[in-house]
Amino acid sequence: MPQHETQLREDEAAVEAGLDALDTPAGTARGAARRDLLRQVLAPVVALVAIVGLWQFLWSRAIWPEFQLPAPLAVWDQIQTLIDSGQVWEFLWVSVHRAVIGFLISLAVATPLGLLLAKVRLFRAAFGPLISGLQSLPSVAWVPAAVLWFGLTDATIYTVVLLGAVPSIANGLVAGIDQIPPILPRVGKVLGAGRIDSARYILLPAALPGYLAGMKQGWAFSWRSLMAAELIATSPQLGFGLGQYLHNGMALSDMSMVMAGILLIFFVGVGIELLLFRPLERSVLRSRGLTGAH
Repeated sequence: MPQHETQLREDEAAVEAGLDALDTPAGTARGAARRDLLRQVLAPVVALVAIVGLWQFLWSRAIWPEFQLPAPLAVWDQIQTLIDSGQVWEFLWVSVHRAVIGFLISLAVATPLGLLLAKVRLFRAAFGPLISGLQSLPSVAWVPAAVLWFGLTDATIYTVVLLGAVPSIANGLVAGIDQIPPILPRVGKVLGAGRIDSARYILLPAALPGYLAGMKQGWAFSWRSLMAAELIATSPQLGFGLGQYLHNGMALSDMSMVMAGILLIFFVGVGIELLLFRPLERSVLRSRGLTGAH
């Protein structure tokens, strides 16, 4: 590259950097970082402390009997016992690996399904309302049918997870594709892109925000469907996950076990959201210039 062109590009970059510096007041970045820290870390901690404080207050007032509302410390002791014995890792492994496998299978099924719904009008007219109806159907409703179809096996668990997650992912992809400017597929067609290349290089990348929103909802449905299946379809041959632990707490009328199971299920779901989907969502938004989205 000629030297004068290199110098010209360096000057343009310097001008852009200067304009950005003018647009961004000094200290704004540090202030934004502090606000992010307060919002993302301290605010949830304060909310959690407030909830636990209210729980402790209600328990101390003995409004409900102990078997209905145990003390927060009793629930924590239950969780600590699971951690000390190592059982918690077994429960987490059984449930989380099922949820991940079910989610990945759902993703593989929902992606081509969503493309068909978005691009084939007759297919959408015929099956679109059915997919939306399946999305609104509670996943727990599929557990008795799946048990009768497959017995107390892993196939029952994964069937319930798929029927819960696939509609959400497919509808998210359809929503994302519907928002793509029509010019993009036309340009791809002019450049010689076939249907597969158009889907891979144009539709999926352009629809990524909506697709990602569908994946987030699909994961939530996967996790909820799995817990419903584990709660109802309990058997030693299925292993022992968080749902089975929660079921045992109910069978023993042990509210501390029940609350411990609920909290573990809750924190796994929130942890996956915070550690995986939220950073991925921010990365996608920033790559599209939507840096103001949090």
